[in-house]
Amino acid sequence: MDNLTHTLAGWALGQTGLKHKTRKGLAALILGANMPDIDVFFGWVPWAPLATHRGFTHGLVGGVLLMPPILAGLLWLLDRWQVRRGTSFISGLEMRFGWLLALSYLGALTHPLLDWQNAYAIQLLSPFNNRWYHTDGLFIIDLWILLTLGGAIALSIYRENRERDTWRRPPIVALSVVALYILANAGISVAAKRALTSNPPYPQADVVVASPPPVLFWQRDLVWREAGKISRGTYDPTRSLTRLQGITASVEDGMDHPLARRALTATPEVIRFMRWSILPMARIQIEGCQARVDYNDARFSDGLARNRFWISAVIPTEDPGCGATGP
Repeated sequence: MDNLTHTLAGWALGQTGLKHKTRKGLAALILGANMPDIDVFFGWVPWAPLATHRGFTHGLVGGVLLMPPILAGLLWLLDRWQVRRGTSFISGLEMRFGWLLALSYLGALTHPLLDWQNAYAIQLLSPFNNRWYHTDGLFIIDLWILLTLGGAIALSIYRENRERDTWRRPPIVALSVVALYILANAGISVAAKRALTSNPPYPQADVVVASPPPVLFWQRDLVWREAGKISRGTYDPTRSLTRLQGITASVEDGMDHPLARRALTATPEVIRFMRWSILPMARIQIEGCQARVDYNDARFSDGLARNRFWISAVIPTEDPGCGATGP
C-alpha cells in the first residue's frame, strides 16, 4: 500500500488511546507502520533478499521480529538526548520502554498485513523462502480506506483539541470497518479465481492474479498464465457471481525464447526484476547481431501501469554470421 495508508493505520491505532501509553508512542506506531519500506534504499546491496523491495524487511523475520526493537531503541535514545537538553514534553507522559517496544511491534505488523492485500505481493517468509504472497483484495491506493481512516482521525483530533480528551470511538470503529472491508475484498478475489476455473474451458493456470481497479473495489481484473500463455478477463459480482466477462485471447509470454532465457542474467537490473516478477513476459527485437530483450510483468502490462514496469537487456544474438561473440 501507499505510505499515506500505512501512516493513517498507525495514527488511527494511536488515536484509540494507545499513544498515551508512553512518550513517543504515536511516533512508534506511525514510524513502525512505515519502517519496512526502508528497503527501497537497499537496491544496490549484494544480498538478494534485502535488494528486493517487499522482501526481507516486509517479512515476518525482518519487518516484524527484528526491526521494531531497533526503532524503539532509536526513539528511546532520542528521548534521552532531549531529556539531557532539558526539553519540556507537552504530553506530560512518562517514557515507558516496554510500551514503546510493544507499539513499535504493533505498528510494524500493520505494514505486511496491508501490503499482503494487493497484487504487488510480499515475501512473508524471506529470507528462508522467496515465495510471493498476495490476496489481491486491495488496489495499492484504496480511496475508501484513506477516507475511512482519515475521517476518523480528524474527528478524534477535533474532539481532542476542543475538550483535551481523545475521542477513541471513531478510530476504533474505523479500524473495525477497514478490517471487515479487507476480509470482504479478499473473499471477492477468491470468488473471482473460482469463477475462472469453474467454467469452460476450465483453465489450469499456474499463476492467477485478480486485482481490483481504482475506486471500483468490487470488480476484479484477472490475469493468468497457462502453458506459457497470458490471458485476461474481468469479474463483476453485480453481473455474475460465477462467470468472468471480457476474456481476451491468449498471448505468448515469450519467456521460452532462447534469447529471453539467456538475457535473464544479463544485467543486475534484470536479475532483480526477475526476483520480483510473478508473471514475467518478454519482447524481443533483433537488430543485426544484437538483440534487445524487454521484460515486463503481466500484472502491470495493461491499463494505467502498462508503461511503468519495463526492464531491458541487450545481448549478442550469437548468429554464426556475426563472428565470435561473447556474453
